[in-house]
Amino acid sequence: MVAAAEALATLLDSSVKIPGTPWYLGLDPIIGLIPGIGDLLANLIGLTIVGLAARLHVPRIVLARMGLNLLINGAVGSIPVAGDLFSVWFRSHARNARLLRAAATSPSRPTGGDWLYVGSIIGIMFILLALAIALVVWSLVMIWHAVAG
Repeated sequence: MVAAAEALATLLDSSVKIPGTPWYLGLDPIIGLIPGIGDLLANLIGLTIVGLAARLHVPRIVLARMGLNLLINGAVGSIPVAGDLFSVWFRSHARNARLLRAAATSPSRPTGGDWLYVGSIIGIMFILLALAIALVVWSLVMIWHAVAG
């Protein structure tokens, strides 16, 4: 199962060498160019790696890290062009395949780094959500004052 996850990660993240450069890209950034559904589709395919990890009973904190890698890739990847460039650099599927291999080959307890990563991403998400809500409320108040004023 680990080999299948690594093969899928390679297909999604680094299957084609960009001529004249040392860089590789995969189907993820290419599929991501499809407006609206490209990043969703790429992450749904990448979710297979998380499913394989769950079948191998890796620790939940590792599954959480893998899910957050997909979330980051999907969220940033939804930004046209820049998000696709981010996907080429971030390589969430390769990250998840490495996490799976590490958890499957040497079962161990979650590390402080695992908890710090998950906690940091969740904290950043809450801050961004609070900022988005504040921006919406501020916009509505400004519109209200413009219409009522």
